[in-house]
Amino acid sequence: MSKTPSFKSQMGPVIDRYLSLRQSLGRQCTSERYIFRYLDRFLAVAGGDLDQTTFTMWCNAQGHVSSGVRRSRMRVVRNLCLYRRRTEPACFVPDSVLFPGLHQPVRPHIFTEKEIGRLLKTAAKLPPTGGSPLRPQVYRLAIVLLYTAGLRRRELLRLTIGDYDPREHTLSIRASKFHKSRLLPLSPDASREVDSFLAARRGHGHALRPDLPMLCNDHVSGGRAYSGGGIGQGMRALLRMARIRTSAGRTPRVHDFRHCFAVHALLRWYRSGADTQAKLPFLAAYMGHVSVISTEYYLSLVPELAECASERFAQRCGGLVSATSGDES
Repeated sequence: MSKTPSFKSQMGPVIDRYLSLRQSLGRQCTSERYIFRYLDRFLAVAGGDLDQTTFTMWCNAQGHVSSGVRRSRMRVVRNLCLYRRRTEPACFVPDSVLFPGLHQPVRPHIFTEKEIGRLLKTAAKLPPTGGSPLRPQVYRLAIVLLYTAGLRRRELLRLTIGDYDPREHTLSIRASKFHKSRLLPLSPDASREVDSFLAARRGHGHALRPDLPMLCNDHVSGGRAYSGGGIGQGMRALLRMARIRTSAGRTPRVHDFRHCFAVHALLRWYRSGADTQAKLPFLAAYMGHVSVISTEYYLSLVPELAECASERFAQRCGGLVSATSGDES
């Protein structure tokens, strides 16, 4: 029996072959498959092949997303067309010059300790719901782990009770981004927060099986993990309630906690006189990065960081700069 094609448009066979090739190379292609399904449905309705006209119409239908997202989707389709050109030299290939310009990356918000304290107090005031009787405790623990362990949102939501070792005070992060797993030692305060949260679950009569999600919002069925959209929406509402805004007046992102973790780690090293360059590989390993280069992306030059770096330079090289300046005068 022949396999039913996944895509129905004229481009369908090309998409199937392209995704099969990518997956054979170890790629998951989740986002590409999503984009191609959208493109395939559009072409099936249009009733033709992909050419400049249909491509422009498809791009115009995405006016609801940001220019950066549009550019990314257009680039994915262009890569598909370049693959097709290997066997069909005359096929249409979008001109990348006509793609939207690169947008400026969003400047992360680096939380202050006072803002974190205010956020925790606000979380404690959240009203429990029928589906989530431990809602205040859930959001408190989410804030603590995001802030003190630098977790990605997906890593936070995938945590199970069994991932926490109460004796070693560690969290096991399993097969995260780039298929990397790691074991994270928690700070004493973070460990106490996890212990307190589990005690609260036990006090409410909730199951504590190792396979259950750490942060759950449906205790009737034994525990269902929060979705990425759900925790993101709840966190944004919490930030608005705490009146925490970025310098541009927007609500901080959940991902900003991860930036904050990296910057605050570097600040602690600067202030303690540690060799920051020597410690960067440790930070990269803790955050689950492939290399130190990825870690450096998170180290925004905030005023406090710039001041510490400037003071470190003055301590080590200030005498040389002064001597040179004096000779020239």
